[in-house]
Amino acid sequence: MDDNIPAQAPAGQLPASIGKVTLQGLARELGLSTATISLALRDSPMVAEATRLKVQEVARARGYVANRGAAALRTARTNIVALGLHDIVNPSFTELLAAVEEALTAAGKTVLLGVSQEDVARQTRTLGTLAEYRPDAFLVSPAAYSTVADLKALASTGIAVVQVTREIEGSGFDFAGSDDVTGVALGVAHLVALGHTRIGMLGGFGAISTGRKRLAGYKAGLAAAGLTFDPTLVMEGPGLREEGRRQLARLLALEEPPTAAVSFNDLSAFGALMELQAAGLTVGRDFSLVGYDDIGEAKVWHPGLTSVHTFIPEYGRAAADLALKRIADPSRPVERVEMPPKLVVRATTAPPVPVKRRPL
Repeated sequence: MDDNIPAQAPAGQLPASIGKVTLQGLARELGLSTATISLALRDSPMVAEATRLKVQEVARARGYVANRGAAALRTARTNIVALGLHDIVNPSFTELLAAVEEALTAAGKTVLLGVSQEDVARQTRTLGTLAEYRPDAFLVSPAAYSTVADLKALASTGIAVVQVTREIEGSGFDFAGSDDVTGVALGVAHLVALGHTRIGMLGGFGAISTGRKRLAGYKAGLAAAGLTFDPTLVMEGPGLREEGRRQLARLLALEEPPTAAVSFNDLSAFGALMELQAAGLTVGRDFSLVGYDDIGEAKVWHPGLTSVHTFIPEYGRAAADLALKRIADPSRPVERVEMPPKLVVRATTAPPVPVKRRPL
């Protein structure tokens, strides 16, 4: 029991305080962290409404007065930058993490990592925990179905926010990533140049900005070639190997299957390569396939995967730089860095095999 709180109080009343009421004392009494108490007292949306009201009620009853001197100390730099990723299983995010950590370490910052696994509720909890360490900035790749309000809640704590790889359009925060519309359009243009006219797309979905942009790039590539968009050729889903395999199987099962496909990412393409092998088809001869990201594994597959190189380490370092600039000048104009991708042609793409006519 807290020594500053009387053992008993009149029924229906909060116990009166004795001596100076501190943030730490409120935290002990309510069973919450000091960071949560502080956020609740500032009406932060990161704290549930019921919790905010309870904290404020108890603080008023205790006569709590914020220590402005301590608050001033808390505004000092911690040299911590929090990185919230939606995934680290995909090697592309390992590359991103390595680049961000290297750049920030060189600038004297320590990186704290949290992973949401595409769960907005988990993302809120994870980033809230990281916020307790009072980082100087947040680098965030938002989980699927994240909203502007989710990022605004982070910014309400006074911590700089930079989006990386993914973004919530119109949120008003700095962003660093790839030009995904141009990237997928490059893949489609390559297949068209080889002679393919029926081209599918594997993976991606509309709840994430990369899904929306890459689908837009697919449509733009078709339109530039004068080809009609056919929604039956788009296989939505997570960018995972097992999903890529299932998605390609569905494409091949169509009454008029495509002769080629572009992928949401390289993992989808790797799964598709396995399905082609299982179906007795030879990639680069019977079917052409383009990946996306060009992670290190793409060039060591047999055959090597044609893929769109998105310069992940480069935009990771750009995101770190945006965070450092935002820390130094919180009022600077919002900045976007979109790396122009390039196509790396390997052995999984070739002209379509002519359809053999049946003998009369």
